[in-house]
Amino acid sequence: MELTGKVALITGGKRIGAVVATVLAGAGADVALVYNRSRAEADNTAEAVRLLGRRALAVQADVTSEADCRRCVRATVDDLGRLDILINMASVYVAKPFADLTPADWDRQLAVDLRASFIFAHAAAGPMRQSGGGRIINFADWIAASSRPRYPGYLPYYVAKAGVKALTEGLALELAADQILVNAIAPGPILPPPDMQAKERELVVSKTPLGRWGGEAEIAKAVLFLVGSDFVTGETIRVDGGRHVK
Repeated sequence: MELTGKVALITGGKRIGAVVATVLAGAGADVALVYNRSRAEADNTAEAVRLLGRRALAVQADVTSEADCRRCVRATVDDLGRLDILINMASVYVAKPFADLTPADWDRQLAVDLRASFIFAHAAAGPMRQSGGGRIINFADWIAASSRPRYPGYLPYYVAKAGVKALTEGLALELAADQILVNAIAPGPILPPPDMQAKERELVVSKTPLGRWGGEAEIAKAVLFLVGSDFVTGETIRVDGGRHVK
């Protein structure tokens, strides 16, 4: 897909999402950003997109709401004229011991990570068909993509991300006839959480064969590859520095 004049919608546009947005804009795409509470970050990213000569839109939404998800897609098409690329990055990442988990914890995790990805894809498919095709990129996790849990305390997260992989494969089959290619990226050690201690960061590096954190640009490169390919669909690509093989 040639990106000039195309429109991308990104959910969860903080940190890594902000870099993905500006890389897509640099390649010629207009960008819509969906945020929940991080308005300042979304506005800053939108301004960065505009400085690259592209149009930008920031939309507030609660992605656990079906109405909000569909409203974001409509707003993107109404404001930017079309929708060619959907990137489902919105996610919740919180550790909680199994004994303390509640059904509400479970429901929220799956609503944000899995259900919203389905709803956004369902809403985006129509505009993409009208344009002759499109790209949907979901975000899984290297652990879930490797089909076995490694860290206790993340049960709903693991299940949700495993579901994202399955959703990606199912959507790829459902939407292939419309030339809508659906893939997933499964990040590994890309950015340390802001509250991660130095010793923990060093431990992650020691367990990563390439011996370093990847950085946001590596995710943006994977996005560009999947957007640019016309013959890859139903894949989940681990961007993890080889973490899954060690």
